[in-house]
Amino acid sequence: MLTLQYTSQTKIPVEAECLRPDTLADKSLAEITALPVQHGNAPAPLGEFFKVAGDAGDQHLVIEGDCSRVKWIGMEMKSGRIDVYGNAGMHLGSEMKGGEIHVHGNATDWVGGEMRGGRIHVHGDAGHLAGAAYRGAPIGMRGGVILIDGKAGNEIGANMRRGLIAVGGDSGDFPGVSMIAGSVFVFGQPGIRPGAGMKRGTIAVGGKVALLGTFRYDCEYDPVFLRVYLRQLRDWGFVAAERFMEGSWRRYSGDLVALGKGEVLHWQGNN
Repeated sequence: MLTLQYTSQTKIPVEAECLRPDTLADKSLAEITALPVQHGNAPAPLGEFFKVAGDAGDQHLVIEGDCSRVKWIGMEMKSGRIDVYGNAGMHLGSEMKGGEIHVHGNATDWVGGEMRGGRIHVHGDAGHLAGAAYRGAPIGMRGGVILIDGKAGNEIGANMRRGLIAVGGDSGDFPGVSMIAGSVFVFGQPGIRPGAGMKRGTIAVGGKVALLGTFRYDCEYDPVFLRVYLRQLRDWGFVAAERFMEGSWRRYSGDLVALGKGEVLHWQGNN
């Protein structure tokens, strides 16, 4: 296990794309300490911001401290595990392809931006645009899982094509906006216009929801596939899923201004 303790007091963002366990596995402590990061507009060695100890050979990276200004942790990682004991900065797990990231704190914007695989579990809150496409890109999240125990910001899952995003609390506006496919679960209350412009995919909502007029009510039923998802979420330690294991869901299809093959499921409880 490799341990990195964040020791810096800088208020300038640190861009640390090198913090991914699969590429650190064959490096010595001296090599890891000397890896370049970007501090504002100037390069600097990783050791200027982190105290490094342990062995990276098992691909388990532990990061300690408030890293809310450290960006790109786990970018493009393919295997291994990262545990962040504190907060994480922007672009956590961006374009991630495999492995696991656990944040025992909060994360900021762009968690899992355009990720392809693997699993990210934020045990606190997350910011805007989790799993979303970067500005100008046609496709966001292409696979993998993002779990957020707390609340999330605006436009989660924007333009996503595959994968699963689950939010235990409330979300901001436009969850699942312009979805191509995939699944977004908001077990609290979403903001305005969920699923606006969605083509396919599933948005499941536990709290109150106000849909656009371009969604059509279909039926009320107990979807079997959703129970499979909920059991898997429970097995991953996502406790918010437990209370939704029973009860019916109202199904709405849309967005009819787009392809119209998506669905929004609204939990009705055990009525």
